[in-house]
Amino acid sequence: MVGSTDALSRGELTNLFVSGHPLVRHKIRMLADRRTDSKLFRELVKELTSLMVYEATSDLPLHTVSFETPLERTEGAEVASRVGLVPILRAGLGMTEAALAILPQAEVWHLGFRRDEETHLPQSYYNRLPDVCPNDLVIVLDPMLATGGSASAAIATLKRWGAPKITFVGLIAAPEGVRRLEQDHPDVRVHVALLDRELDANAYIRPGLGDAGDRMFGTEPSAWEKPIAG
Repeated sequence: MVGSTDALSRGELTNLFVSGHPLVRHKIRMLADRRTDSKLFRELVKELTSLMVYEATSDLPLHTVSFETPLERTEGAEVASRVGLVPILRAGLGMTEAALAILPQAEVWHLGFRRDEETHLPQSYYNRLPDVCPNDLVIVLDPMLATGGSASAAIATLKRWGAPKITFVGLIAAPEGVRRLEQDHPDVRVHVALLDRELDANAYIRPGLGDAGDRMFGTEPSAWEKPIAG
C-alpha cells in the first residue's frame, strides 16, 4: 500500500502531503487489516489523527510572550492562530477528540454529508456553522478521501462561510479524490497517512480499509465482506 504513494504524492498531486513517519505507516497498516476490531480501530484512528494533526500544523504562526518559570522571567513562543476543527459526520467524529488533545483551544464545528450510492454525489444534511467564521485556520477532519465529493463540498461551504485558510486531514485517500480537491481547491493542503492505489467502479478505495464509520462504530459488520469506502 505504501509503495503506491511516492510518485503521485511527489509529482502531479502538488497539494498532497503523505506522511512517511514509521509509526504512521505501521498504524495505518493495522487500521486497514480486516482482523482489527472496532475497539482497536477507534484507538488507531485517534493515534493516527494525533500524528497527522501534528504534521499538518507544523507551520502554525507564533508570537513571543513573556512569562515566568519557577526561577526567573523569560520569553517563549505561543501559537498565534485561532484554529477551528470541522469533522465531517459521521466518521470525522472519531478524529475530533484526538485533534482536540493536540489543539485544546480549538473550536469545533460540524458538517454532515452523505454520498448518494447511485450518483456518488454528496448530499448535505447537517450544518452547524455560526454566522461568521472566527478562525484563522480551519482543519477539516474525515478519515477517508474517496471521490473527494464530500470534502470538496465541505470546503466550498467553509469558503462561503469566510474561512481564510483551510487544511484537510484524513487517514487514507484515493488519487481521484486528491485530484478532485486539487482541481476544486488548489489552495487547500491535503494531509493523509496513506495514498491508496485507486477507486474501483463503485467508487470504493482499493485496497482500502472498509467503511471507516462502520468499522469505527461497529455497525453493519456483514458489509466488511465487501470492499467499502466512505
